[in-house]
Amino acid sequence: MLNQSAALDRLFHALADPGRRVIVARLVSGPASVSELAEPLAMSLPSVLQHLRVLEDSGLVRSEKSGRVRTCRIAPQALAQAETWINARRMEWEGRLDRLGRPLDELQRTEGNDESAK
Repeated sequence: MLNQSAALDRLFHALADPGRRVIVARLVSGPASVSELAEPLAMSLPSVLQHLRVLEDSGLVRSEKSGRVRTCRIAPQALAQAETWINARRMEWEGRLDRLGRPLDELQRTEGNDESAK
């Protein structure tokens, strides 16, 4: 459990930065070279490489070098891990809201019956 928690921490840390989210969004549409990923970002190439390192360390991005070109691609299983965690929290809160709603629904029905009895 602790190991999974550390992996999620790295994943969410990687997604916390807007520049890294831009990179991830671009890679969702397909592989790209580092220079292609750097193009829309207002930062130096070394900064982009640092962001890519964080994304790779989190497991979100994989890269391979062919000659002088480093190509990056998304690692969908890492996104699936985040989705699983988020969905579990969503289901938990939906259950809580459903339980909260039951007494409110009962109260409304009771008040509605009181009104019709008058």
